[in-house]
Amino acid sequence: MTHRKPFVAGNWKMNLDRRSAVDLVARMREHLGSRTDVDVAVFPPAVYLDEVGRAVAGSPIRFGGQNCCDEEAGAFTGEISAAMLSDVGCPLVLLGHSERRHVYGETDELVQRKVGVALGHGLEVVLCVGETIEEREGGKTEEVCRRQLTAGLSGVAEGDMPRITIAYEPVWAIGTGHTATPAQAGEAHGYLRGLASGLYGEGVASGVRILYGGSVKPDNVAELMAVPDIDGALVGGASLKAELFLPIMDLGKH
Repeated sequence: MTHRKPFVAGNWKMNLDRRSAVDLVARMREHLGSRTDVDVAVFPPAVYLDEVGRAVAGSPIRFGGQNCCDEEAGAFTGEISAAMLSDVGCPLVLLGHSERRHVYGETDELVQRKVGVALGHGLEVVLCVGETIEEREGGKTEEVCRRQLTAGLSGVAEGDMPRITIAYEPVWAIGTGHTATPAQAGEAHGYLRGLASGLYGEGVASGVRILYGGSVKPDNVAELMAVPDIDGALVGGASLKAELFLPIMDLGKH
């Protein structure tokens, strides 16, 4: 079995200010020390990327943009290009987050274009997929995951797959306090890995990390991480407070 190093990422969304952002990564940096058993990243608001990047320099903590434009440059007011993220030293970008899809109407096709542009600028992509409560109750979880993942990876060459991380985030579990049970999450993660295997072969799929996102907390991270196909967590609200995020970075181990 391929060993996949756990990956814990904090998506700060539209939260924190400059001082609290820098203070938080300083505490993360101190807590993590020189540990190499887990990969850790944060996704700050764009205006703080440069400062957070400087604050994590020389540490194992990486940082990324919460989104990028599907266009290279030009008259796209309010947008941030993949080249700009790369220019401030971002190694990562988060794409297809449910809030981008459901609040801002991003389509599978738009997400797919963004993935291509991001990879073209040397960024690693955390690609988010997941179903709403209506879709889950309608028995469409696998259909939605298949559609979103297949579209998101359309055009991604096999050689670029090591730069892709998949994040399964059931929309009904984000910020609601409802967490998918380990069984529910494991089923979805196994299905997604099977899809990746069908697209790229088992060798490639076995190396892809699939994160779970949706109300991850210190008291449920250990049981989620115990599920074979769950390789880490994409953490929202709990990533904003050191007292919650540091134990999650420890993966619930004591």
